[in-house]
Amino acid sequence: MKLTVVDHPLVQHKLAIIRDKNTGNKEFRELMEEVTMLMAYEAMRDLELDPVTIETPLTTMTAHMLSGKKLAVVAILRAGLIMVDGILKLVPAAKVGHIGLYRDPNTLQPVEYYCKLPSDIAERRVFLTDPMLATAGSAVHALSILKAKGAHHIKLMSIIAAPEGIKRVQEAHPDVEIVVAAVDSHLNDHGYIVPGLGDAGDRIYGTK
Repeated sequence: MKLTVVDHPLVQHKLAIIRDKNTGNKEFRELMEEVTMLMAYEAMRDLELDPVTIETPLTTMTAHMLSGKKLAVVAILRAGLIMVDGILKLVPAAKVGHIGLYRDPNTLQPVEYYCKLPSDIAERRVFLTDPMLATAGSAVHALSILKAKGAHHIKLMSIIAAPEGIKRVQEAHPDVEIVVAAVDSHLNDHGYIVPGLGDAGDRIYGTK
């Protein structure tokens, strides 16, 4: 299974500011969206193009436009929402879905509490968003939900990933490509990515 690390200098610069504990909520949100947009350029590199005839101010020519393949962005609630707008700015016609999961305190397994997907999800290329790929419990479960609904062309987009999370997704869903901005060192005893950026949801929404 393919792992793509988008290590463009602009991405790494913005990621350094995102990681800084002194970065405020507003700037954090803006930069997360910007990094997602930059990542999406790479994640969508293999979108198909069709030739079209257009007229420039000087002549007629054959240009290329997206082939009309249907796209969908699916966010894992709540933190995955921050990545949706960055992608929609590039492909505003994409449909959006949401999967809500929480971790059962006893079993530590993800539990689905909400799922709303485009009715034609099986016909769409899907970009699943989850900013932090840590233990990957939520991502693996969300990918299983998407496949159960018929989706078969899925990419997982995470801004920061731990090796443990990558390994778990690769084992559970070897057909899914993972696109990240950075692969960090490890998970600590509490399941946080180190060095990471803390709790993405709390930093996005100003909660504790």
